[in-house]
Amino acid sequence: MPIHPTAIVDRSAELDPTAEIGAYAVVERNVRIGAGTRVYPHGYVAEGTTIGARCQIHPFAVVGHLPQDLKWPGEPSFTQVGDDTVVREHATIHRGTAPGSTTLVGPHCYIMAAAHIGHNCVIADHVTIANGSLLSGHVQVGSRAFLSGHVGVHQFVRIGELAMMGGGSRALMDVSPFMTMVERMELVGPNVVGLRRAGFSREERAEIQRAYRTLFRTAVPLPAALDEFAPTVCTAPGRRLVEFLRAPSKRGFVRARKTRYLAPAEIAE
Repeated sequence: MPIHPTAIVDRSAELDPTAEIGAYAVVERNVRIGAGTRVYPHGYVAEGTTIGARCQIHPFAVVGHLPQDLKWPGEPSFTQVGDDTVVREHATIHRGTAPGSTTLVGPHCYIMAAAHIGHNCVIADHVTIANGSLLSGHVQVGSRAFLSGHVGVHQFVRIGELAMMGGGSRALMDVSPFMTMVERMELVGPNVVGLRRAGFSREERAEIQRAYRTLFRTAVPLPAALDEFAPTVCTAPGRRLVEFLRAPSKRGFVRARKTRYLAPAEIAE
């Protein structure tokens, strides 16, 4: 196990023999690091963090440090990073706030430079978060979502599977699966390129396109539009979209241009 002589590694840390810890890196107590993972020089892995196999923690990245939450009681909480995830320079991932809670980052994620993942976020697999994007606490991001540079996400917002957020955009409400959102906080259509790259069939893509027109490009309240659309769904992605929209939301849902947004109070109607 190559550990640079200038690195500071707590005796209680559990490191796979093939893990590499670079110069001046810090690995605190009760940390677990998997096979083939590399912590680059000046990387910082905080107490209670578990990092999977073949990950990369780049210079000055901070993984598992104290949450930026005035309610944090100072008791132990955790951070977990899945296999094959890359955390680039100056990115930060903070541990959970409530005692025993965990911030989760899934496998095969790419967290680019200066991005921030706040406390108690849940990031699924194959998610890309580009440079300078900021996720507040308790944000959920679905599988294969793509957050472009300098995106801002409000606390408790959900970003759906394969959603695409344009550069500089901000999400104050939930962004539905398979959709593209732009700077003005409005949906502009399905994430066509992402759907094709993910291997979605023509039938699946057509149903998502129909969902966009039926659910988001209308002045009909979303619950009523969803009641009309749901019985006609015939593909698995369509069912997952309906499930996302029927799940509890604390923020409401982003809709398309020229339509009003759905307020959280309307969801319960």
